[in-house]
Amino acid sequence: MTQLGLPDDIHACLFDLDGVVTRTAVVHAAAWKEMFDAFLRDRDGEDFRPFDAADYDEYVDGRPRADGVRTFLASRGIDLPDGDPDDPPGAGTVHGLGNRKNELVLEKIRTDGVEAYEGTLRYLEVVRAQGLSTAIVSSSANCRDVLRSIGAEHFFDVRIDGVVAARRELPGKPHPDTFLAAAEDLGVEPARCAVFEDALAGMDAGRAGRFGYVVGVDRVGQSDALYAHGADIVVKDLADLGETK
Repeated sequence: MTQLGLPDDIHACLFDLDGVVTRTAVVHAAAWKEMFDAFLRDRDGEDFRPFDAADYDEYVDGRPRADGVRTFLASRGIDLPDGDPDDPPGAGTVHGLGNRKNELVLEKIRTDGVEAYEGTLRYLEVVRAQGLSTAIVSSSANCRDVLRSIGAEHFFDVRIDGVVAARRELPGKPHPDTFLAAAEDLGVEPARCAVFEDALAGMDAGRAGRFGYVVGVDRVGQSDALYAHGADIVVKDLADLGETK
């Protein structure tokens, strides 16, 4: 193992954004809950069953926005038309609900700002100093703006986010395609790439893509689930890997 806590044959590191680099996972979870609870209340009345943390982890976290809407609604036996990507926020379509969630998360980010995980930034500094290639792989369409807001855009050689994935027609996590695209853009075989993820869907993508090493980042006490979904190692913070504390 290297001082980064990675196997010696790893040449590139592929990082998720929300929950790994930035503390925005909790912001996304709050926005999903606000949007879905309002939708369910309108649909089912005050006796509706709220969207909860288990729903977020199982059906939404790490997935592209529209896929998250579809997957959660399917778990409740609800089928909505897809609609169009530019449907107004809150329209009774998959894209309408997704756009309402995005509206809410942007409001929360503007109000509260974005905070980076300092342990991850220190780890990235060492990764770069060791000469490994890096990519950010996120389902968020706001990835570049978030990275710029924390001054972290320079840490990454490649960015595969919601905007790039849509342009290239790449299916999102739990499919491995976005991570595979990042590896291809870096010119590194998947077997020589490490994936860093906090979402169960991201673990599934790492396993499906046959990446060389999959690091689960446990911010919410789901270590066992991260291992079950394919993590090679689980840490609470990337500063716990190697010698980057």
